[in-house]
Amino acid sequence: MDWITKCKAAVSLLLGTLSAWLGVLAVPVYVLVLCNVIDYATGIAAAWKRGEKVSSHTGIRGITKKVCMWLLVAVGGILDWLLLYTGESLGLEIHLPMLAASLTAVWLICNEVLSILENMKDIGVPLPGFLGKLVSMVQGKLPDSQP
Repeated sequence: MDWITKCKAAVSLLLGTLSAWLGVLAVPVYVLVLCNVIDYATGIAAAWKRGEKVSSHTGIRGITKKVCMWLLVAVGGILDWLLLYTGESLGLEIHLPMLAASLTAVWLICNEVLSILENMKDIGVPLPGFLGKLVSMVQGKLPDSQP
């Protein structure tokens, strides 16, 4: 086997194992990670465009924030497991697999999408009218809105 085939096999094995472990959370977690990467990249570009200094300290702070988002989803998963355990202890059947973790991931994805749109606006990418209105509306309602 050549090295490309070995790399494909390794990535497939890794993603397959991770997807099986995450179960119903796989799609929200993958979308969150993708949004994190896009937000990080557009955030750096927007900071450069705004004339802000981009430093390793700022970059590490941004990466730390993204990792903490993943940990927040894990905390939602812990809550789900505790609810399931409590329900089983009380003899109740609870059919809400990873509800808190999924809701947390979706909420974080929505925040990341808004941040990406704000970054795109700052970079100078023209946003469709409805997206521009959405960003303006959210920025106007949040006291400390930051990309």
